[in-house]
Amino acid sequence: MRIGEVIGRVTLSRQHPNLPPGRLFIILPLPLEALRSGSPQRGEELVLFDELGAGMGSIIGFSEGREAANPFGKTKVPIDAYNACILDQISVS
Repeated sequence: MRIGEVIGRVTLSRQHPNLPPGRLFIILPLPLEALRSGSPQRGEELVLFDELGAGMGSIIGFSEGREAANPFGKTKVPIDAYNACILDQISVS
């Protein structure tokens, strides 16, 4: 699991039929330096599927790859990143 920040929304004109109700967001992964010292360094943008209710500016925990599709069971969905949690506070020591 990685940590990222929601920076935008994706709007679709058509949706894959296996995709359940939810929202697509653009997120920036936060590397350890950004979490420790507030560094402006960020990762490359990703499109993420959210069904937990995150919003713009939310800090989230997300999974990628095959783990991102695991919440959907055997249904094949076109998902590369999945919002696993919304974080209220981060403490790095």
